[in-house]
Amino acid sequence: MNPLRIGSLFRAVFLLAACVTINIYFPSAQAEEAAREMVQDILGKDSGAKVDADKESALLRQQPLYVRMGEGVLNFLIPPAHAAAPNFNVNTPKIRKIQARMKRRNASLKPYYAKGAIGFTRDALVKIRNASAIPLKQRSKIKKMAAAENADRNALYRAIADANGHPEWLSDVRNTYAGIWIEEAGRGWWYQSAKGQWRQR
Repeated sequence: MNPLRIGSLFRAVFLLAACVTINIYFPSAQAEEAAREMVQDILGKDSGAKVDADKESALLRQQPLYVRMGEGVLNFLIPPAHAAAPNFNVNTPKIRKIQARMKRRNASLKPYYAKGAIGFTRDALVKIRNASAIPLKQRSKIKKMAAAENADRNALYRAIADANGHPEWLSDVRNTYAGIWIEEAGRGWWYQSAKGQWRQR
């Protein structure tokens, strides 16, 4: 490789290292991607995440050697930036337990989503929308399940914000999930608009 090219690369790396600042703003795109993967898992959908990961790995392998070397040097010079970077694919024991409970509960709630008895709210929770669509003998049970679902959702959003070291992101995490739940809802399911009106997918 041309020595001048190598020298220019390393000068660029050092300049970048000197200018790096840690972004504390809420990273919406990353949050949406992770939220969609989790919601798809809870709802029993295939996220296709493995395929995307394989494509990303293949692209990385195709990068020129000097690009990979530069990234390695940058990673070595500024590890604090990586430590502070948000990670919405957090996999703490607490989050895993919450996610597992929600996934199991979804099997019981799914028929009531389809009937319009329960809908997704604008604040990323669930709500009994039409109690008459639930058999009388099941109403108490379903109400308790909806309450348990909301408790887990609230706990999940807080756990994600806390795991990223930014508890002040709670409302942003909630808003992100609110949109993803609606986008991933099944056909015919009900959800609340931004103004609180019920609409059907």
